Amino acid sequence: MNKLTITLLFSLLFSASNYAADKKYKAIFDGKTLEGWTQRNGTATYRVEKKSVVGKTNEGSPNSFLCSDKEYGNFDLIFEVKVDDKLNSGVQIRSQTKGGPKGRVNGPQVEIEASGKNGAEAGYIYGEAAGGWMTPADKLKPHKHFKDGKWNKYRVVADGANIKVWINGAVVSDLNHEEKYKSHPKGFIGLQVHSIGRGSGPYEVRWRKIKIKELD
Repeated sequence: MNKLTITLLFSLLFSASNYAADKKYKAIFDGKTLEGWTQRNGTATYRVEKKSVVGKTNEGSPNSFLCSDKEYGNFDLIFEVKVDDKLNSGVQIRSQTKGGPKGRVNGPQVEIEASGKNGAEAGYIYGEAAGGWMTPADKLKPHKHFKDGKWNKYRVVADGANIKVWINGAVVSDLNHEEKYKSHPKGFIGLQVHSIGRGSGPYEVRWRKIKIKELD
């Protein structure tokens, strides 16, 4: 086998592997616009900056959500996030609105929270306007897998009643919740900017490289 043949084979294999990798996850944020997303609830602002979605608090606003127009059921979601230390945030999955498109966003939320000195609940699952913590109380142990002031890599796999969450490669949640799966089997992805107290802020949270792979 001559060098040219070997080079061509390597090139084809490399191209095929890149194609497979590209097909594995699909970007749901194009890095340039908010096309395909709709803001619901609240008056926090969302903008695109340096290929990231930037959510900024607005004093007096309730929780705000930038929601995907498409709904997802079983999926493998990856994204990176960086948040100001004093701001709570989250990513809604399989979420819905109550009483029409302008209604209250509700459903499972993957927590985003700075670790601080004593650790926090980043990566645990909360029922936003849907019953509170889904993660059992005995599992709500503060940890420091979330790196404050840095970009953090999340992976969320929702498959049937099971939801798994990784932060920077560490498994944080492995939750089975049949009740919530029955009420919220599918829905939109939502990027939350939490409300803030009077006289505080403004604070920001940033997301980038938001990609998803739908599961069978």
